Amino acid sequence: MFACIFIPDFSVQAIIRFEPELRARSVAVLTGRPPLEKVVALNESARQTGVEIGATKSQLEAWENLVLRARSVSQETSAHAALLDCAQSFSPEVEDTAPGTVLLNLAGLEPLLGPLPKIARNLAQRVSQMELEANLAVAANPDAALLAARGFPGVTLISEGREAEQLGDLPVDVLLESFSSSFSSSFSSEAKDAARWAETFDRWGIRKLRALAALPEVPVSERLGQQGLHLQKLARGAASRNLRVLEPRLIFAESVELEYPIVLLEPLAFLLNRMLEQVCSRLRVRALAAQELHLHLELAATQPNGCASFTQTSTRAWTSNFTRTLRLPAPMLDAKVFLKLLQLDLQAHPPGAPIVKIHLSADPARPRALQSGLFQPVFPEPEKLELTLARIAGIVGEGRVGSVELLDTHREGAFALRHFAPGEPAPAEPETKHEVNQSGNRKQDKSIQENNSACQSAEELEENAKETMSAVIALRLFRPPLGASVTVRQAKPVRMRCLERDDIAGEIVWTAGPWRSSGDWSEQEGWSREEWDIAVLAESSCQLPVPSCPSNEREPTTGNRQPATRLVLYRLVQDKLSGNWFVEGMYD
Repeated sequence: MFACIFIPDFSVQAIIRFEPELRARSVAVLTGRPPLEKVVALNESARQTGVEIGATKSQLEAWENLVLRARSVSQETSAHAALLDCAQSFSPEVEDTAPGTVLLNLAGLEPLLGPLPKIARNLAQRVSQMELEANLAVAANPDAALLAARGFPGVTLISEGREAEQLGDLPVDVLLESFSSSFSSSFSSEAKDAARWAETFDRWGIRKLRALAALPEVPVSERLGQQGLHLQKLARGAASRNLRVLEPRLIFAESVELEYPIVLLEPLAFLLNRMLEQVCSRLRVRALAAQELHLHLELAATQPNGCASFTQTSTRAWTSNFTRTLRLPAPMLDAKVFLKLLQLDLQAHPPGAPIVKIHLSADPARPRALQSGLFQPVFPEPEKLELTLARIAGIVGEGRVGSVELLDTHREGAFALRHFAPGEPAPAEPETKHEVNQSGNRKQDKSIQENNSACQSAEELEENAKETMSAVIALRLFRPPLGASVTVRQAKPVRMRCLERDDIAGEIVWTAGPWRSSGDWSEQEGWSREEWDIAVLAESSCQLPVPSCPSNEREPTTGNRQPATRLVLYRLVQDKLSGNWFVEGMYD
């Protein structure tokens, strides 16, 4: 069995899909250059008021409540892509028959999705969720399902063997329209000769498919050839063919061409919300999520100097593009979070010109599957965390929020901020295994320690004791390094004074170095530095012994307490490119 999804008045429905408030109104779609626009599509409400296909825009001025819209190829492409996604969510064998028309094979789906009436209802409901009103038909062959979907509204089920009976009441025009649009690749002359066949059938008095199916085959072949016989088979519902299966392409994009340029972000957010909901709905149908969002805006430039008038044609010529990309830390599927992230990004990076076209696309990815443990801390939701980081970036500035990553260079303290992406926690090792291994190897470790202690000599034990008692020196870095003024004598620093802190100053009594390093000499951001370890005599209000003094006894003082001197170790760095000195840190 095969199913056909047909969207009547596809050009109109593609526009109403982005403007749902027009669903209850009369809408006509125009194409062509002004003032020669003509009606190419209209909905049933406009058809009942007397509007006809081919009417000019000037002729439509008599209809006051008629809504006119220009044909949008991008919106039709988005609507057709959504229709294909809907069909591929039910069956892997889908044929892209024509714009607004899709065929799919239902063979083997009954054990999974239920009986055919239920599958048809669910498929029609899924298409309705895509903001499209469709005719759906199920038949034993693709062509019969196509004719039924084009001719009967709603959901139609045709039992096998009853195709000619149920299709007989359809007018011949339905057959010619479906045949010319669907099979023009096989019979290139059919689209051109459709009007001639319609005139021939009308002259023969054939109005319904039942009359065409009842004609004898030999006279039909003599007058219309093999193509006429094929039309008769289609009218009987007896034609059989295989589907031209569409290779699936995971492209999730929505586009909107605006009638009037948008300047403010609030109306832009309204349209983005609609587009994001449609993209998320298509991703949800395929059980996917979005990893990246790409927003492409086509901007209308200001009126050029020296031009007295700036028509719509010139506006299209003077356009520029504005693109923003949101890279998400984890696959997400929340339209509200996407909208807020885009709003924060556009507030920080405004387009700077009126917007005439919006194109939104998403890179699909499989949803993140992570099971939490009972004894593991609860991680914040990726959606809320990304939204919080975006708000913080809007306050402190872009490039100041993220995770720190060390750069692969010898440059001291070189790092970069990357977009924060939480990694999956590693599973904790069971404690029981560790305890068993520890208890099992306890005797072996004890014997090894006894052997090592027996082999060590008295001199080695004494050296280990000295190393244990020795002081551990740590470098306390200043972030950022402190600027300094240094007096150099005989290529060595002899006196130093910090420009930002008064307590870091004094005569340099001991130096070690210099240690020179450089890198990135072929780049614009090359660097070259020279490091010194220095000892500075600093004054302190408390009386402390000088470390270099052989005696640790304090000198007696009389009267007021006199300041004592002490040695302080610093790391002094000179930037060889600029010649500036910095105090990079202090040794504890």
